[in-house]
Amino acid sequence: MSTGVSTSTDKIIVDKSRSHRNKAVSKAVRSTRERLQTGQSTASGFDRDMLRLYINSVLQGAIAMPLFLVLITGIGIYLTERLNLMGWAMLSLCIHALTVILARRASTDDITAEKAVFWRRRFLIAQIVMGICWAAFAVQECSACGEVTFTFYKGGALLIALAATAMGTFLLRDALLATFAPVVIALSIQSAQSQSPAYLAMTATLASSLVFMIFMTTRMHSANVHILSVQSEKDDLIAELEVAKSMSDEARRRAEEANLAKSRFLASMSHELRTPLNAILGFSEVMSTEVLGPLNNPIYKEYTGDIHRSGQHLLDLINEILDLSRIEAGKYDLNEESIHLVEMTEDCIGMVQLRARTKNITITEQFELGMPAVWVDEKSMRQVTLNLLSNAVKFTPQGGEISVKVGWTAGGGQYLSIKDNGPGIPEDEIPIVLSAFGQGSIAIKSAEQGTGLGLPIVQAILNKHNGEFILKSKLREGTEAIAILPSKRVLQSIPAVEDAPAVERRRKSFA
Repeated sequence: MSTGVSTSTDKIIVDKSRSHRNKAVSKAVRSTRERLQTGQSTASGFDRDMLRLYINSVLQGAIAMPLFLVLITGIGIYLTERLNLMGWAMLSLCIHALTVILARRASTDDITAEKAVFWRRRFLIAQIVMGICWAAFAVQECSACGEVTFTFYKGGALLIALAATAMGTFLLRDALLATFAPVVIALSIQSAQSQSPAYLAMTATLASSLVFMIFMTTRMHSANVHILSVQSEKDDLIAELEVAKSMSDEARRRAEEANLAKSRFLASMSHELRTPLNAILGFSEVMSTEVLGPLNNPIYKEYTGDIHRSGQHLLDLINEILDLSRIEAGKYDLNEESIHLVEMTEDCIGMVQLRARTKNITITEQFELGMPAVWVDEKSMRQVTLNLLSNAVKFTPQGGEISVKVGWTAGGGQYLSIKDNGPGIPEDEIPIVLSAFGQGSIAIKSAEQGTGLGLPIVQAILNKHNGEFILKSKLREGTEAIAILPSKRVLQSIPAVEDAPAVERRRKSFA
């Protein structure tokens, strides 16, 4: 019978048409990795980035240089008491304004690798022109001011201009040298002509300061290139991580869809197979018990028994698969109630006792007395106990012994231990037998092979109860399965604790 679930919805759960997305994502990962591995970390690899930073620096500090020019022009006019420096100041301000206009135009342009060379040359030319202006300032003279005073004034102004230019142009390679090389040359010529110690000292100081500033700006330029390189690598890594995350999300989505399709298929097939199996079990039981009359041929009776046992085995397998699919889908709900673990274990032992006797297996019990009830799903815990007992009976040899214990844990919980003296499980196979459909080598060779679902279901049920399942085994010594329930599942009646003032008042009333 159909369960009423739309088959068209199930057919599109795993959409294989999305494979092209994985190809695109893989291509993006490869290209990102190639950029990361072959990306340039030299200064030439970041010319455009450094040029953009320089342009922003020029625009942001556009007002600083005019203020400085006005200041030194005012001091110079005060010292010389002449307006000679006004023309120089106007020319310098015009050159600076042209540099700012050039930077503003460059900021609106889409600077490619070829355009970066073009704009860099323009800015260097502007710096050379500005350097000629500073050279014109350096050769200014004032006979009425005193040689030492005017030289000190020019030297101080040039050193401040050198420092300011170094800070503003270190992002543009060779800009500082292009600006102050004309100044040093002009001062050297003037010093050679005048043979003045003051000029010689100023020239030497400015030249050595220029060398030091070039060294510092080169270091600063290299540091900025390194920072840009690290930033580029970080961006590439972030891009690759994002692409990998998208791949992981896609893979997880497909896995969830496949798992949903599997769960729907198992649930649907389990319901579909149960209907004919119930009929097979019912008719085979009627025939084997000869309710409607005797079977004249004893072989037929034997066949009906085989049919019933095989059908029951298949029904148990379907029930286990359905339970496992419900647990994996998160649809396994607990119907909790108060039960006594000892009483439930005794009932389960009685259910497997007949099968144990046929193999001459002795089941010993060791239960602690007076244990309180636990708050669990009785059906689930009974399934856990029967699974563990059935496994113990299945793998215990003829004349063996099974020990069943129920007691307290160290943390205040309760445990159920079932130990047999069967062939045991190799230590490296314990994770296998705890996985779905996993079977150890001993179970595969056994005449009573199972489905490999019993222990995973036991583990899942105990996890639903916030409990723990422990499997201990040694080869040729036996296996011990321990189901542990936490202390919060134990129901205990604790007497109320009275506060000290109430006890003292009651004592005084009886006195």
